[in-house]
Amino acid sequence: MSGGSMKAAVHTEYGPPEVVQIRNVPQPVPGEGELLVRVHATTVNRTDAATRSATPPPARLVTGLFKPRATVLGCEFAGEVAAIGPGVTRLNEGQRVFGYVEGPFGAHAEYLVVPQNGSVATIPDNVDYATAAAATEGAHYALLSLQGAGIGPGSSVLVYGATGGIGSASVQLAKSMGASVTAVCAGPHMELVRDLGADRCLDYTVEDFAAVEQRNGHVYDLVHDAVGKVTFGHCKPLLTDHGYFVSSELGPWAQNLFFALGGRFTKGKRVLFAVPTHDRQMMEYFAGLLESGEFRPLIDRHYPLDDIVEAYRYVGSGQKLGNVIIDVVLPGDQGS
Repeated sequence: MSGGSMKAAVHTEYGPPEVVQIRNVPQPVPGEGELLVRVHATTVNRTDAATRSATPPPARLVTGLFKPRATVLGCEFAGEVAAIGPGVTRLNEGQRVFGYVEGPFGAHAEYLVVPQNGSVATIPDNVDYATAAAATEGAHYALLSLQGAGIGPGSSVLVYGATGGIGSASVQLAKSMGASVTAVCAGPHMELVRDLGADRCLDYTVEDFAAVEQRNGHVYDLVHDAVGKVTFGHCKPLLTDHGYFVSSELGPWAQNLFFALGGRFTKGKRVLFAVPTHDRQMMEYFAGLLESGEFRPLIDRHYPLDDIVEAYRYVGSGQKLGNVIIDVVLPGDQGS
């Protein structure tokens, strides 16, 4: 089976958004147990941006010391199975699928090869490609944090940065688990966050949220810093006696990692460092939440693949709400 060529967003060096170029590259061919997916939608997210720029610098030990190993980024995808390799039994040509491919990447392209038993699931009939494409990156970080903290019915969760890709997912996933959720965001976005399911909202631009909650005597089983901008010390007074603090970043001098390691040998208020993992079962879990309507990724805006550099610039501006979609197949061409 020969693959021909396809359009892809390629970067062969680390750097700013401008290192990414649209090129024609060989189309991948599915091997044993693999699916060839025609990508309809993908995203540009924090994982893609950090990998493109190799930040923090130690990330190069994984992504490539002097130049990127994965020249086509994109870790979230939604599309249709265009062909199947030998031995594929779980999915068929024409089925709509979505998934997560951090590591090998490759979704910023017209076609992508993924293993049939990898982090891929079918898209529910009531979900469009853009929604499915945005349902994995932020959501899997949020889910691991919530599960690691043992969140369930009756738990209390505070999400700082509730309008980002991770934070907006954390609010919804915590609610689906039966927790009460307090969301911290800027005042103009409070109604949006309430629509996501938050029980209470705090405006961090008016007063320090930690001071407000201490004054009101509110404590939480989990404080989830979904944007990596606060510290364990700042949030510790807001935790229950056995509560957890989780951040999306390592924190100053990588303190969150060291606190988490030390906390394994202590009891009481602790830092949790959720090691990112994902699999087929997680994708199927998200598919169920999408189908039921308990989870709908927050989408900020769309760009065509040809304008992916502009998408990277916007993601890097710090202004985005939720997720930025790349339409690889433009909506009017979905059936072609």
